[in-house]
Amino acid sequence: LVPTEELRGHLAAHGFHNLRLLARGVDTRLFSPSRRTEALRREWGVEAAQPVVLYVGRLAAEKNLQLAVAAFQAIREERPDARFVLVGDGPLASSLQKAHPDFVFRGTRHGKDLATHYASADLFLFPSLTETFGNVTLEAMASGLAVVAFDYAAARQHIVHGRSGMRVACTDAAAFVLAARRLALWPEHRQALGREARRAAETLDWSLISRSLEDLFVEYTQ
Repeated sequence: LVPTEELRGHLAAHGFHNLRLLARGVDTRLFSPSRRTEALRREWGVEAAQPVVLYVGRLAAEKNLQLAVAAFQAIREERPDARFVLVGDGPLASSLQKAHPDFVFRGTRHGKDLATHYASADLFLFPSLTETFGNVTLEAMASGLAVVAFDYAAARQHIVHGRSGMRVACTDAAAFVLAARRLALWPEHRQALGREARRAAETLDWSLISRSLEDLFVEYTQ
């Protein structure tokens, strides 16, 4: 069982057989736009109209965080009031905090607290090129966020470019920055993408994925 068609093709090319797709799921009751709260945004020092850019994940070199930083800096050239919130921890935490004291570092979050952080942001940047899947992409989509990510793994499998998020050609850093900048400056489109992202994520609720797994078990026992 593999989570993406991309991985199925990769394994098939290396001689594996009997490969079936079983999508990764997301808890759409936990991760939901309904958890958005102005109280948390005020903690970040943000008023209602200010755009909040979010990253969730390890603060580590393999996550390509410098690209997310570059994208945010491009956004701030047009929207000086934009705020960058980073959720997670890792070896780059200290150096990032020193280099960017104006960013909001929230450390590791879990459960409803994490879900509230997602829902209270406006735009999700995922610059990593080292993921086998990227669960945070689905969590952001379920939370009603527009996502900018490279065209592989979870984004390739579940984002319809220009409809439920933005997929950028792998390694095209300039295109990633441009997509992030455009969405930050175009709230109506950003919100429309977020609504479609939520609808897409609802088809990936764990209850539906569990039924798919049961169907596969039944198929192989007949």
